[in-house]
Order: sequence, then C-alpha cells, then structure tokens
Amino acid sequence: MKKCVFLDRDGVLNEDRTDYVYRIEDFIIPTGVVEGLRLLKNAGYLLIVVTNQAGIARGLYSRDDVMRCHQYLQEQCGNLLDDIYYCPHHPDFDTQSLLRKPDSLMLEKAIAKYNIDVSRSWLIGDALRDIQAGKRVGVRTVHITHDIPKPPVGDQQAANLLEASRMVVELATAS
Repeated sequence: MKKCVFLDRDGVLNEDRTDYVYRIEDFIIPTGVVEGLRLLKNAGYLLIVVTNQAGIARGLYSRDDVMRCHQYLQEQCGNLLDDIYYCPHHPDFDTQSLLRKPDSLMLEKAIAKYNIDVSRSWLIGDALRDIQAGKRVGVRTVHITHDIPKPPVGDQQAANLLEASRMVVELATAS
C-alpha cells in the first residue's frame, strides 16, 4: 500500500483570494510550495490535490478554466502531483454532493484507485472542511494557519506548505 499526502488547493498550493482563483494570471504559487512538494515526493508520498471548485456550479467559470489552472500548477511544480480531484458542485446552486468537502468522496476515490494506506497518509488544508474530510477517512491532518485556534483544528498546525511538509517528513521518520 502507498502513503499519500492529500492537498487542498486554494490557500495551500496557491494564494487564496476573496473571489475565486480560476485564471492563470491570478494563480500565485507562494514561495516554498514547490520545495515542500519536492520534499514530500522525495520521501515517497503520492501527492493528490482535493479541491472544492464551487465557482463552476455558480456559473462563474468553467471546468476548462479549472483544468488550465491545474495544468499551470503541474508545469510550475515540475509535474510532482500524481492526481487532481475537484468537486464542481455547490448545494445552493446545483446539487448536494459527497465529493464536496467536508464530505470525503474525493479522498475515498483516490484511496481506492491508488491503494493508499490511510494510517501512513496525511491531508494538508487551510479550512475546517478540509480537516473534517481528512478525519472522515482516517488520515492525519495539518491545518495551514497563522492563528492557532483553541482547540486546534488539525492534528498539527503549520504556517505554510513548506513547514507542513517538513513536519510530515519528520514525524514519518520518527515513527
């Protein structure tokens, strides 16, 4: 079985915005993201993105827009990502979907497809819904945040992906 790090997109792999990120010119990859991904990949982790993209259901952008951003992300990070799952639904605009985090169907599909060992896997996300989806499938979680909530949301907290990646690799080698 394989170990995996599931990654939220907006706020983890790229800068989040108050509106939606669906154009390459707005897709800003923070310093340290590529280094963090490389660190995880070199440690033997599959890297799988799981992202809600409700702007599709809202009619603000298309699936093609999302795929262009994902292709750009792959190009910028040297094709380190093994797969990208996204949920185009929103219950207020089209349909209720178990793909949409905090539900966990995107993760469950990847776990089945890639034969992932959840006991050695992680989810890194910046929102409570990300952490909840990870906990639903039994992976450990890292909450990307600058303000540590009381009580903490994830199993671990980090300021950015690079710090989270270092933490995951260090904890894996310690156990």
